[in-house]
Amino acid sequence: MAAATYEKDDLNLKATELRLGLPGSDNEVEKPASSTSLIAAKVSNKRLSSEMDNGKNNESTSKAQVVGWPPVRSYRKNVLQASYVKVSMDGAAYLRKIDLNLYKSYTELLKALENMFKCSIGVYSEREGYNGSDYVPTYEDKDGDWMLAGDVPWDMFINSCKRLRIMKGSEAKGLASL
Repeated sequence: MAAATYEKDDLNLKATELRLGLPGSDNEVEKPASSTSLIAAKVSNKRLSSEMDNGKNNESTSKAQVVGWPPVRSYRKNVLQASYVKVSMDGAAYLRKIDLNLYKSYTELLKALENMFKCSIGVYSEREGYNGSDYVPTYEDKDGDWMLAGDVPWDMFINSCKRLRIMKGSEAKGLASL
């Protein structure tokens, strides 16, 4: 087997060369004439007057410049983003964060909250809410209103929940949906 030989022209060293200048431009930044202007340019991080004259070129290259790599479209960010919400419990000295997308229904979420905080929440009914339970799960929606978890369909809950709070049952009487 013969070893592959590369000529200097095939490597395209110019494309990977490190140099001063804006991305996408072939011009290098001119060096200042005196050492004092060089020191001033390094300290102040401001453009030199010679760079300001080329402002028209800078505008066109800055529009073509890509910020961040790899570029991620906003709809992909929303799909990949987890629905983390803070969970607090009355009387507990700590907060937790959970991802609502991990659960498929209220019953799965409530079981996880019971295990997390070692409490008894009970079963939700549309007429009585969480009547007879020691603790009641409530949530703050996007409008800032506190509601009982279970009052709205699961998909709507996931999209509107900003944070969860497990309240004592006696304090949550005003939130019951009647």
